[in-house]
Amino acid sequence: MARDLKYTRNIGIMAHIDAGKTTTSERILFYTGKTHKIGETHEGGATMDWMVQEQERGITITSAATTAFWNYKGNQYQINLIDTPGHVDFTVEVERSLRVLDGAVATFCAVGGVEPQSETVWRQADKYNVPRIGYVNKMDRTGADFFAVCAQIKEHFGATALPVVLPIGSEDKFEGIVDLIYNHALYYYDDKTVRDNFEIKEIPAFMQAEAAEWRAKLIEEVAATDDALMEKFFEDPDSITPDELIAAIRVATINMTLVPMMCGSSFHNKGVQKLLDYVMAFLPSPLDVPAVEGVNPKTDEMEKREASVNDPFCGLAFKIATDPFVGRLCFIRVYSGALDAGSYVYNARSGKRERISRIYQMHANKQNPMERVEAGDICAAIGFKEIRTGDTLTAENAPIVLEQMTFPEPVIGLAVEPKTQKDLDKLGIALAKLAEEDPTFTVRTDEESGQTIISGMGELHLDIIVDRLRREFGVEINQGAPQVNYKEALTQTVQHREVFKKQTGGRGKFADIIFEIGPADEGVTGLQFVDEVKGGNVPKEYIPAVQKGFESAMANGALAGYTIDSMKVTLKDGSFHPVDSDQLSFEICARNGFRQSAPKAGSVIMEPMMNVEVVTPEESMGDIIGDLNKRRGQIQGMESKGTARVVKARVPLSEMFGYVTVLRTISSGRATSSMEFSHFEEVPANLAKEIIEKSSGRRKDLE
Repeated sequence: MARDLKYTRNIGIMAHIDAGKTTTSERILFYTGKTHKIGETHEGGATMDWMVQEQERGITITSAATTAFWNYKGNQYQINLIDTPGHVDFTVEVERSLRVLDGAVATFCAVGGVEPQSETVWRQADKYNVPRIGYVNKMDRTGADFFAVCAQIKEHFGATALPVVLPIGSEDKFEGIVDLIYNHALYYYDDKTVRDNFEIKEIPAFMQAEAAEWRAKLIEEVAATDDALMEKFFEDPDSITPDELIAAIRVATINMTLVPMMCGSSFHNKGVQKLLDYVMAFLPSPLDVPAVEGVNPKTDEMEKREASVNDPFCGLAFKIATDPFVGRLCFIRVYSGALDAGSYVYNARSGKRERISRIYQMHANKQNPMERVEAGDICAAIGFKEIRTGDTLTAENAPIVLEQMTFPEPVIGLAVEPKTQKDLDKLGIALAKLAEEDPTFTVRTDEESGQTIISGMGELHLDIIVDRLRREFGVEINQGAPQVNYKEALTQTVQHREVFKKQTGGRGKFADIIFEIGPADEGVTGLQFVDEVKGGNVPKEYIPAVQKGFESAMANGALAGYTIDSMKVTLKDGSFHPVDSDQLSFEICARNGFRQSAPKAGSVIMEPMMNVEVVTPEESMGDIIGDLNKRRGQIQGMESKGTARVVKARVPLSEMFGYVTVLRTISSGRATSSMEFSHFEEVPANLAKEIIEKSSGRRKDLE
């Protein structure tokens, strides 16, 4: 019998570093009966942080998936839960998790409030239209302020953050919560061994006026989203029942007009059961979100797939992981239809049939074998010969391609080589597996030096990769200093004529092209190629070769050999030789033409700029700003957050290596910083000269 999808919740926990995502996930596993003992992040015992590196550092690196069950109002709900990382270097993990989730719990620290990474994940959730409820954690910490966090959410995101509970006390006096919907209090006692560690009581006398005021605000705000409730509200606000409120809040949460706000202290086991209740009450089931849309590759028409077993099978491969026991695991979100172990699916990208040998329900890094999964499920499968993150898997007779996932480009590189020659093949295999798992990690061979360069989102990202090479794959490596992934760009449009002639006895080589080269039109990436040749001066069959020549030339810029992201080439005219011309001649001619014309087209070097945010005590602020100015930083703004000051700046990545250590010294260890990629910007002329000299010096050494 197919289960009722309205009792399924695909949710993720998203937040800034240290807001308590993993701790909250661990409590959810305990209260749903999935684990019998609570694992603690700071002790390295969290179930969801199963990687050795995660346990040692106390951070989440990969998103872990698990399935649990929760009873709410007499029905058993299935929760497919994904715990995502908070560190900006692992932003790809959050991105791909949000792509396949129906709802999210946005967790905030009651002291830190809205932090830089909270903004990043909030924007990612907006991008994929993921409804969310807010959970203000760490209410027991000094400086905790539930209402300040709600106000910050309104201010930063323009979202209507609506408290549905109030904290009873705060800091070390935090005892429980007032549920504004049911108008009663829940007192918690900190006991890690029982699942019902709370009592429902009357709202305490000292809070009755405050609770009445906030309940009136809640009813008014919710009534404004529902006409029937609005009428009742004008007649008699007290006649609105808790069930009516819940139904209206649910609708407003799913269409993203409201964000219900909860609070608690996950570490002290307070507020998590209520959070689970309201996840079931407010967040969507697979039936509540719009049907997934994609393109039929045969007809190029848009098609829909409903979250139903009766529609043809369609799923998205959102993550690939290497498991030491079962091999390559592919995580799939099933949007429609059903999938049986041992059956075949069609991969629209590769155009190949793939056999799914086994299907698992995941619990962190443990697998529970299953015979069949249905619409709305999240599972892991093995048996794929060729699969990439973002591939659409479908029934063979009903292909569809879902929207591709986009990932940011890596901005920092590192040269690596195995310590012993016998590890060379092992290193190649290990890097290929890691690159397959993580779309923001790339591996390339530097054409000039022959070195293997690995690139990622930041120093921590590459640190973890190197650590995994050593531990998981048993490859010891030597590594160079981190290097910035610069790019090149053209700034002017120029016309150029290139003639390629070669006589080597017998048939020669000849090609002649006249072209305009310059920056691409606004918003265009890659090569924008325009063919304006009249009268067959360059035969039609050679034009793709010209285009190919320019495309391949973009991988090595004319100034220092860095890639060019976009440019526009207009082929104006040319000539050919009836015997000596062929496709290869025109391709080589285009490559040579690029090398000769790019410097005239105002070639410049571009560097990655980072958004840096430093939270510091007042007394260190002057030194920190001075230091950022020395690093060519532009201060974007300053604000107060409690007793601390927040400095926002934009700084070139090349100036930020080892910044954390310097910041500790300046502030006696009291300031913290976070950094994420912003955009590419032209390098000042004096520095560009240095970069070019270094690269030409490197080229000479190799010659």
